[in-house]
Amino acid sequence: MSPKIRDSKFEIRSSGPKGLVLVGVLWVVVVFMVIAVAVGRRSRLDTRVCLVGTEELRCKWACRAGGETAIAVLNEDLRASDGLTDLWRENEEDFNDVGLEGCRFTVSVVDEASKLNVNTATKEQLLGLEYMSEEIADAIIDWRDKNETPSEAGVEGGYYQNLRYGYVIRNGSFKTIRELLLVKGVTAELLYGEDTNFNRKLDYNERDGDESPPTDDKDDELDKGWIAYLTCYSYDKNRDAGGNERTDINEADEEKLQESLEIKKSYAKWIVENRENNQYKSIADLINNRSPKKAKEDSGEDSDEAEPLDLETFSRIADKITISDDEKIEGRVNINTAPKAVLATLFGGDEAAERLADEIITYRESLMMGMQSIAEVMKVGSMSIDTFKKVANYITTRSDVFTVRCFARADRGDVSGARLQTEAVVDRSSTPCVVLYWYQGANN
Repeated sequence: MSPKIRDSKFEIRSSGPKGLVLVGVLWVVVVFMVIAVAVGRRSRLDTRVCLVGTEELRCKWACRAGGETAIAVLNEDLRASDGLTDLWRENEEDFNDVGLEGCRFTVSVVDEASKLNVNTATKEQLLGLEYMSEEIADAIIDWRDKNETPSEAGVEGGYYQNLRYGYVIRNGSFKTIRELLLVKGVTAELLYGEDTNFNRKLDYNERDGDESPPTDDKDDELDKGWIAYLTCYSYDKNRDAGGNERTDINEADEEKLQESLEIKKSYAKWIVENRENNQYKSIADLINNRSPKKAKEDSGEDSDEAEPLDLETFSRIADKITISDDEKIEGRVNINTAPKAVLATLFGGDEAAERLADEIITYRESLMMGMQSIAEVMKVGSMSIDTFKKVANYITTRSDVFTVRCFARADRGDVSGARLQTEAVVDRSSTPCVVLYWYQGANN
């Protein structure tokens, strides 16, 4: 065999170990590539998680900043009356799409006194709400009353305890408005309507039927649900526009009435004499259809004979008088901020009530600062004294409890960034303000 052939054989035999080494090296490279890809993917995932976490943290503090901004505006607001022209209601500069580092927030403030208080509303007032039934109205009243006797169409504790997952009836005032979901017949659709993100806009998913939550009727009209018209937080502070204690017309003597209300002795005498047999049930009991519109011309002498109040004098003192010694009177509706649906329920819920509600809204829109006293509502076109007497115990012109909703989103330039929504019910009557309810969650 020639050397060349031997060399060739030698080369062939010698190539075996080298080939295995090459294959091994290639496998090592593949393994390292797989590891590198896995590490890179994990690194990108970690980066993404870190970014999302950072965005969520920024949104959290943006919501906090929005809430504190709203509270500051509420604290600076004048308290003589509250209306829809106040800065807490429409504040583009401080509330709308405010930019912070890496995120933006939008704030909305809702007056809880613009709603019907579920703890004090009558059955007739509840029935004035759209979709409300007698069964649900009675069930609401049974939930809040302190007895175990069911109303005509209502239910008491036994019904709830015998459910598959039973629970105890409150038999007391509602603590949050979402507690209504525990009441027989109340569903999430009735309570929240279509505006489940509370942005007061008809979004696509709120007008697409059953395609995506929430379920809606595709009528291109936003159903706000009962949560827009019912509350459990509203009250009227039993003080006048200047913050002074009101005078109790059921307790004050003639001298006190004269001094505190700055009225004539004859008026004070009439007020006292007319309460001797029956206590006043409303401040509106001081007037009637026979009350003169204006006071008699002043002769310079104050008569010792009782003289009925005229409507002009009543309007002047209406904000200074009360029939209660309570510091807070629960359930008063602010006629300066209440929507048509709530105003209509107060006045009976029929067509005449709706017309009167429209007139009130038109009248208050003509005012710079809203109505300063509940007596001013008698200036509305078709408002009669009898109608005023029916609602005087249910209305006010001032508010102290507000819901502050804040929507925050990461400022990434697309829709994939983090989002957060917070809701706080705040009472500004004390300093610092008291948070009555707090919720924080994703804005879906």
